[in-house]
Amino acid sequence: MINSADILHANVLIVDDLEANVLLLGRMLRGAGYTSVSSTMDPLEVCELHRKNRYDLILLDLQMPGMDGFQVMEGLKELAPDGYLPVLVITAQPGHKLHALQAGAKDFISKPFELAEVLARVHNMLEVRLLHKELHNYNDVLEQRVRERTADLQESYLETIFVMTRAAEHKDEDTGAHVQRISYYSRDLARMLGLDEEFRTLGLDEQFIDKIFFASPMHDIGKIGIPDHVLLKPGSFMPDEWDVMKGHAMMGHKILGNSKSPYLKMGAEIALNHHERWDGGGYPNGYRGETIPLTARIMNICDIYDALRSKRPYKPAFDHLKTVDIITRGDGRTQPEHFDPVILAAFKQNHQSFRDIFEAYTA
Repeated sequence: MINSADILHANVLIVDDLEANVLLLGRMLRGAGYTSVSSTMDPLEVCELHRKNRYDLILLDLQMPGMDGFQVMEGLKELAPDGYLPVLVITAQPGHKLHALQAGAKDFISKPFELAEVLARVHNMLEVRLLHKELHNYNDVLEQRVRERTADLQESYLETIFVMTRAAEHKDEDTGAHVQRISYYSRDLARMLGLDEEFRTLGLDEQFIDKIFFASPMHDIGKIGIPDHVLLKPGSFMPDEWDVMKGHAMMGHKILGNSKSPYLKMGAEIALNHHERWDGGGYPNGYRGETIPLTARIMNICDIYDALRSKRPYKPAFDHLKTVDIITRGDGRTQPEHFDPVILAAFKQNHQSFRDIFEAYTA
């Protein structure tokens, strides 16, 4: 709460080109107990003085040579980040009062001065100004608490993600490096697409990019539920085994679904849809085109790139150029029409970043 001592210790500046007025106002204020009163007779100094001292109140004469009070107020507005202009104008012209208030002044004092009026208006303005500052500071504290709480929630979300991905790694020792690379591929590709006019309207902002970085490693979380004799089989799958293996997409969605975490929500979306293909030939639902969520369309090409670069029981590891050739030209198993054409174009233009990520995060 604001008390009388706070008001009397407020920082006040008197601006008037007449020395007699400066002396008179200063004497009035100091006589009433104000302890921090300064002055200037040069209106050109006011903005710089306020920038340095951040006055709680400026008593400002309107009629001054070189720069009038209205021009001073325009300059002061640029120094008021909270939008509050702590100006009490001094004028002998009745017509200037309304103009001054419209220009941003909070009140006015008429010339010639009356002691009771000056002290009453100064006291009232300072009380309002200090209450405004107190409210502003309180809002800053609240905003900081909100930021801290948001950071705590994000940390708990991420801890959940790391625990679940570690569980998936326990099933398959190759998963660790793979999910790490997937995070970086997805983030870089989303950032590339964020620069594309077609995708700017889809919300690929920094928040989206942050979420896909942490959500994409959960794409295969459903493999936790796949029996080891299928998941770790060294050879090709039999038809019934392939059906079991494909079930990891639906299982991942069930594990991650119904969460309040934005990361887990996106993770569930990716887990369910990252094996869908643009041409409709994917699984589990055979979605095609833009019916496939954008997150999964981004994730799909990242997953395919990493799979092609990695050794599998049914194939050797391919180098970067062969992998890019397969994705962009096809090899029968993987075809360009499997991918969103715009995302494929972004990959073609920036495939070197995929190579750099693979090399940086491969043991």
